[in-house]
Amino acid sequence: MFVGRERELAAMEKLYAKDKFQFVALYGRRRVGKTTLITKFIEGKPAIFYTAREANDKINLAELSRQIYRFFAIPEVTGPFQSWDDAFSFLADQARRQRFILAFDEFPYAANENRALRSILQNAIDHRMKDTGLFLILCGSQISFMENEVLGYKSPLFGRRTARIKMEGLDYYDAASMLTGFTREEQIQFYGCVGGTPHYLAQADPDESFAENIRRLYFDISGYLYNEPTMLIQQELREPSMYNSIISAIAAGATRVSDIANRIGEDNSKVSKYLKTLIELRVVAREYPFGEDPETSRRSIYKLADNCYLFWYRFVFPAQAEIESGNGGIIASRLLSGERLPAFLGKPAFEEICLQFLRRLSRAGRLPFAGTSFGSWWGNDPREKRQNDIDVIMADRETRQILLGECKWQNEPPSGAAIEGLLGKDYLLPRYQRFYHCFFSKAPFGPAARRLRKDSGVLLFDLADLFLAGL
Repeated sequence: MFVGRERELAAMEKLYAKDKFQFVALYGRRRVGKTTLITKFIEGKPAIFYTAREANDKINLAELSRQIYRFFAIPEVTGPFQSWDDAFSFLADQARRQRFILAFDEFPYAANENRALRSILQNAIDHRMKDTGLFLILCGSQISFMENEVLGYKSPLFGRRTARIKMEGLDYYDAASMLTGFTREEQIQFYGCVGGTPHYLAQADPDESFAENIRRLYFDISGYLYNEPTMLIQQELREPSMYNSIISAIAAGATRVSDIANRIGEDNSKVSKYLKTLIELRVVAREYPFGEDPETSRRSIYKLADNCYLFWYRFVFPAQAEIESGNGGIIASRLLSGERLPAFLGKPAFEEICLQFLRRLSRAGRLPFAGTSFGSWWGNDPREKRQNDIDVIMADRETRQILLGECKWQNEPPSGAAIEGLLGKDYLLPRYQRFYHCFFSKAPFGPAARRLRKDSGVLLFDLADLFLAGL
């Protein structure tokens, strides 16, 4: 199923229409839908789609040779190309006669086996490919490799690409398109527990309830997501036990380096080094209060950047012994019927969803102003003499307009006092001149909230509003 990715697909189609050499660097985490995007893009176009393996250089070159021969109807008895340079030269010669696509998937696998491959390709681009109609796509799941070894300024390929497409998980709105047959509330719950990775969302069974799906996917040793996060950590990194410890500490609520280090019994400097790697992999994100400089902020925190990782390390990782002894159903039932899951969905999942909604609404021109920066705020409240926070923020620094928002994932309608509390937080961001306010609620708003909307202009959004047409 091809869902979302309209902007990425449109960008590639625009480049293809130019009918000249193009080099697209496409990358993102595993299972995020890169191969699906390429497959959709090359539909109806002349294309060679080659995927490198975790194999030696000879095997990878032989497989590329087979794909080239198949495309040009050359008998395979010809034998593989003798070198990558020969293969690229042949492709460049053919691209002078006809336009076609070379999609080189999992490029890091081949480049790791042949450290000269990037230089060989750079030479081929500079001297043979750049004046042809070849449309080259280099695709990879190793994010740090693609950013440093393909796009980085020290890479031989630096400056050659004509487009860079970094694929992230789907947002809640596009994810819902893969969850047909579920209620809006269940779609939000799925996104909060599974995240926006298309391959994970595709495992949802509409013939089962949300609770049954979660129990099957996470709390059964044969479930698709039972070992998925830790398996990916083992594939990508050495010392998985250290990374698992750090990730589980963050999932349990340790958000600062010192807190993480204390929880796992390691030095701050060591934890910082491992955190840097996890950030490069997009497993962890460093966040800071809205309006602060990320380079100098002393209040930055670390959080897990993917809902699947957060759910797994919060609820599955600590219970693996019980699950493997056959008690996964009991663990799941207690979680799904208690208060822990609603609290988990409320923060940070629902807040993240509300921020995504504001981005979409802003792009659609359906807010009082267009936002250029988004985030949340936390810190010391100088008036109340305590810690305070604002769940979601959208602002335009140039016009000094700002929208402050509160998010409540609860079954009861928000009280008028809760909404009035939001209206009284403007002083926490004194650099702005024009303030707007919005309130998000899982439950429909009651009469008190609607009166406040009329009197103060606060924007009210309930669950149905998050799926407005045209977003």
